Amino acid sequence: MLILGMLAMVLPPMILVAQNNWSTEQGGHGPIVLATGLWLLAREYRSSRGLEERGNLLLGLVALALFLAAFIVLGITGILELQVVAMYGALIAGAYLLVGARMLRAVWFPIFYMAFALPPPDTVVATLTNPVKIAISQGAVSLLHAFGYPVGSSGVVIQIAQYELFVAAACSGLNSLITLSAIGLFYVYLRHRSDTRALILMSLLVVPVAILANFIRVLILILLTYYVSEAAAQGFLHDFAGIVTFAAALGTMMALEALYSRVTARKPEVVLHG
Repeated sequence: MLILGMLAMVLPPMILVAQNNWSTEQGGHGPIVLATGLWLLAREYRSSRGLEERGNLLLGLVALALFLAAFIVLGITGILELQVVAMYGALIAGAYLLVGARMLRAVWFPIFYMAFALPPPDTVVATLTNPVKIAISQGAVSLLHAFGYPVGSSGVVIQIAQYELFVAAACSGLNSLITLSAIGLFYVYLRHRSDTRALILMSLLVVPVAILANFIRVLILILLTYYVSEAAAQGFLHDFAGIVTFAAALGTMMALEALYSRVTARKPEVVLHG
């Protein structure tokens, strides 16, 4: 009955998420995050067996009731992004009642990581990415102008030669900030879960690396527009630039990790006097 009730709550909104969000470039990472997150959750749960205990009944029931009420209200109003957040909160509250706080602390990362599979509200994405979008476009224009390209910008519009690019289109990869951050954190956790210092340091580098990768993507799209054509830059080559973005992010993370490992592995020399 518990499993049936959970499926009745989870399946309808998640089917809508799959249809409306996971099928787009912005949310294409959702199925990957969900699958890898469930795998990691099962692995961490198995390695933490013995920590299960019943959660505080009053606290758990209050949290579950609040999340379920929000889930129902948001479902009636049709705000899917917030409804799935309430759904996820209800699942965590139910898990707390069943296995307790110690187990939830032991599997905290899979719980946090799988939240990336949920679609964030568009207003939140716009608020977080618009300043980054403007900074990336201005940085790309400044760099290309320093190399003598006929390029300029006005707000979110980039002009290069006879072409005009809207940053919203040329930099649609900014939506991949969430994707790159999720994959980066997953990689860092698997590599450094037993080293708290390395985990914190590399996690702090995930977002800057994702921004750098998107900066590279914008440069590629501007240069493709200038040397080939606007249609080419928005066609197959646009998707290729997205692949380069992920490759650049992963390569940068691996390089930083190698540098960190090399620095920490270097032992101080012992000088003997006498």
